[in-house]
Amino acid sequence: MKLSQLLFSFLMGFFCYSLIEIVMRGYTHWTMSLTGGLVLMIIYIINSRSSITLIRSCIAGTLSITAIELTVGIFDNVIMRWNVWDYSDMPFNFLGQICIPFSCLWFVLCIPASLLCRRIGRTLNRQPVNKKAVPIRSEQPL
Repeated sequence: MKLSQLLFSFLMGFFCYSLIEIVMRGYTHWTMSLTGGLVLMIIYIINSRSSITLIRSCIAGTLSITAIELTVGIFDNVIMRWNVWDYSDMPFNFLGQICIPFSCLWFVLCIPASLLCRRIGRTLNRQPVNKKAVPIRSEQPL
């Protein structure tokens, strides 16, 4: 896996997640943009295995997103007190940072994210067409 592939998937996640948050909530926080980039990069890594099924990819993605969300939430909301989000009113929440309903949403969002990552992988791994080389005149036998 090339660094350029990881960087591209990070930037796609950075911008796509920021756009989703702005459309849904009207704003985003810079840490959410970074988190979105990290998440899509991890989903890209998960989907780089050719043997992984879509359902397994979504399960791994959901667990990864939930773990990252908890980590970022503890830093942003508990330690720094930036109050980026609060799931305290949601059922089955943990410290107001993660909850089962949003983990279910992450599972659903992993479907298009996984398909996007597979598309990115196919596009970036595409080898140039090897056309038959025409010898330079000086290389032709006399």
